Amino acid sequence: MTDQSQRQPLGHEVIQGYLKTIDSSPGVYRMLDSESRVLYVGKARNLRARVSNYARPAGHSGRIARMIANTASMMFLTTKTETEALLLEQNLIKQLKPKFNVLLRDDKSFPNILVTADHDFPQIKKHRGAKKEKGSYYGPFASAGAVNRTLNQLQRVFLLRDCSNAMFESRTRPCLQYQIKRCSAPCVGKISPEGYRQTVKDAEKFLCGKTTDIQARLASEMNAASEQLEFERAAALRDRIKALTQVQTAQGINPKGVSEADVIGLHMQDGLACVQVFFIRANQNWGNKDYYPRVGVDVDAAEVLEAFIGQFYDQRDPPPQLILSNQVENPDLMADALAGKLGRKVELVVPKRGEKADLVDGALRNARESLARKMAESATQTKLLKGLAEAFELPAPPQRIEVYDNSHIQGTNAVGAMVVAGPDGMMKNQYRKFNIRGEDLTPGDDFGMMKEVLTRRFKRLLKEDPDRTEGHWPDLLLIDGGAGQVSAVATIMRAFGVEDIPMVGVAKGVDRDAGKEEFHRVGKRPMALRHNDPVLYFVQRMRDEAHRFAIGTHRAKRAKAVGATPLDDVPGVGAGRKRALLAHFGSAKAVARANLSDLKAVDGVSDALAETIYAYFHELG
Repeated sequence: MTDQSQRQPLGHEVIQGYLKTIDSSPGVYRMLDSESRVLYVGKARNLRARVSNYARPAGHSGRIARMIANTASMMFLTTKTETEALLLEQNLIKQLKPKFNVLLRDDKSFPNILVTADHDFPQIKKHRGAKKEKGSYYGPFASAGAVNRTLNQLQRVFLLRDCSNAMFESRTRPCLQYQIKRCSAPCVGKISPEGYRQTVKDAEKFLCGKTTDIQARLASEMNAASEQLEFERAAALRDRIKALTQVQTAQGINPKGVSEADVIGLHMQDGLACVQVFFIRANQNWGNKDYYPRVGVDVDAAEVLEAFIGQFYDQRDPPPQLILSNQVENPDLMADALAGKLGRKVELVVPKRGEKADLVDGALRNARESLARKMAESATQTKLLKGLAEAFELPAPPQRIEVYDNSHIQGTNAVGAMVVAGPDGMMKNQYRKFNIRGEDLTPGDDFGMMKEVLTRRFKRLLKEDPDRTEGHWPDLLLIDGGAGQVSAVATIMRAFGVEDIPMVGVAKGVDRDAGKEEFHRVGKRPMALRHNDPVLYFVQRMRDEAHRFAIGTHRAKRAKAVGATPLDDVPGVGAGRKRALLAHFGSAKAVARANLSDLKAVDGVSDALAETIYAYFHELG
């Protein structure tokens, strides 16, 4: 029997003890459980006043009462201002993912359009990630699809190149883009540098919403060309005006009175939430994206929206205006925090009428419909997980299923892939790829590849989460293969001392037909599911997703290998010098054969680098 006196105290009495040691400064507090896991991160204008609220034994919502009951210790960090506390709170929430906080679960970066500035004929392209490349960035766009549609429009109207600099330098005649009137072919002199620079300026004006001036100038140029009997040029300008008109017509849903803002609509139902964000830039709707933050049944809309905004703009710049469906808990504080990040005023607006209210209504309608679809999908997924548990005699419906597959061509460019499924469907942010490194593997040795993948996966799990508290351990393994594969995986698991995770091998079965799969488990006879069983379709979808991911990873690796040259391994030779060497000599083989004086003659290659390149190839030879 456990000695009651040795139990670690929990709850409001523990919290009460901290009131003696904290003052009235603004700051951030963390509530931790008996195993030092962070339960909640909060901010306060007055730490002592906020903590004294938690020290009361009653008067809390169900969620807060549960959190207090589990609290064994607290941590505090004071700040100079409440705004600093707000920013620190959101950073810690994203980093620690506490159980009782509202948590934004999808935090991918958004794509932008980049007009490069490192070339006489700038390239226009999609860009995602850190803005390190020189040029002008326009965005964010809600998705890659929204960027691609806009790039397509820009190419039709302004005929800008989208090819890489290396491709541009190697052209000797116009490519297909020129033939279908999507590029002005600056690579072969079909347009002057001055003319191309003007079209770049026009494209940038278009991305800033200044389309009227462009249309008027193009019309003037068309009339002038017609009067000078340059009918071919006049026809080309006419086609560009027509394309621009079509773009403007397609953008008829764009707001006239909102130039740059994010429209954010929140819908909550049955303890679930959906946030829709619409991106308005240059009076154009650049797409929308839905989010499903983790909330509870007793969290109000103001808290959810404040947490969402704080985390959403933690790593990205806000626009000058946020148009919201609900007010946040601390609007002035949030506006100050965002203004400090952007470097200019940020306004939070909750409109009641007019165009902005219409935009919010659209965001709310999308949020409501998206949440309804999500709830229907979740109900179906719950049913499928329950059916899966019954079919394979699992102790409970699995919350995390890991599916493994390999891909290679006769053993070359071999990769392993892991996809993950759970109550919310396929968890793409949990997918992992493994470059097969085993040098002693026989080409095409699927058993050996699977052994390497599983060994690396579980070695990492045991190192990073030995107590299985972080939610990264699977409840079920699905392996592409039959009894042999399952037996091999079981051996690997035993070697790691992990024997409590069920595994199922999915073999193609008779005639390798979908629908006739056989399922293999350790120590049990092979089994099959009914041809029309929804669980069978569910397993097939997961297996096919793993196969798709493995094939895609393998193709990407193979494509990279095809483009590789021996120059990639030469110290000091980056992409630019590699291009210069290939342009000068024609091939990597010719570079390897070149003498030292020829290498020194290449533009951008110093004498020291020429000696490095020469020594590298001659030492190899």
